[in-house]
Amino acid sequence: MVSGTGVRWLAGAMIVACVALVGPSAPDGVPVAKPLPADAPKDVVPNRVMTWNICNPCNASGFNAGRAAEIATYAPQVVGLQEACVRDVERIRDHLEYLYGLVYHVEYGSVLHNWGRCGGMPWSPGGFGQAILSAAPMTGHVNVEYPDGGSEDRGYMAVTTQVDGRPVRVFNTHLAQRQQEAVRAKQTRVLAAEVAQHDRTIVLGDFNATPDASELTGMWGLAADADPECGPSAIGICEPTTDWQSKFDYIFLRGFVPLEHGVHPSEYSDHSPVHADLRRA
Repeated sequence: MVSGTGVRWLAGAMIVACVALVGPSAPDGVPVAKPLPADAPKDVVPNRVMTWNICNPCNASGFNAGRAAEIATYAPQVVGLQEACVRDVERIRDHLEYLYGLVYHVEYGSVLHNWGRCGGMPWSPGGFGQAILSAAPMTGHVNVEYPDGGSEDRGYMAVTTQVDGRPVRVFNTHLAQRQQEAVRAKQTRVLAAEVAQHDRTIVLGDFNATPDASELTGMWGLAADADPECGPSAIGICEPTTDWQSKFDYIFLRGFVPLEHGVHPSEYSDHSPVHADLRRA
């Protein structure tokens, strides 16, 4: 028979072991709804989209609840997330529904399974990559790894969903890290070839390149960014989307016209959420 002290010791040891196995993508604890601005939408905005690199490993306690609050502040119809662990996205989606009443479908574009990044079990590590949240159902989901990811596996995902009441093909990507221009050029060629097949397309993502970078030429030939001041030879000032004051995050539009866009610095990532309100061209 095990004594009471022995039972408590055994229970404590099991808890420690479970925490060690579950890994770094840890639960937020009991989520508390963060207050939103008074003018925050009460429901999803039908013609609004957002892209956000949520930064991994920026995963301090409460970050997923904070990320959900950032998204709920703008309540987009479609959200493309990069550097996203599946478990983190699941929590963000749950927070959006149960704390803010915003219900989203989700599809994943994981490009690697890594316990160090995304927790899980050593024999079943969490998925890492892209994710798309959509208030409308999604079909035609594909997940493609680029033939050359650079220093880390990279890829794009695509779904068909609805924006402004019409079906649209939505892509979400994360290109190779900085100082890998040649790799990004190959990746954008792969992506652009797929985007070109659709007349009405939204491409969300972290391209790890400024608007004048040569590797983005293929994208500029197909689509315009939601920031009307931004382009390969911008006459205005591109609003930076990162903590180091570069524009790396884009909402490329094909068959849509931006009505409004915004960049919103966040304490929960080194990239800012970027949103745009659209209408059909």
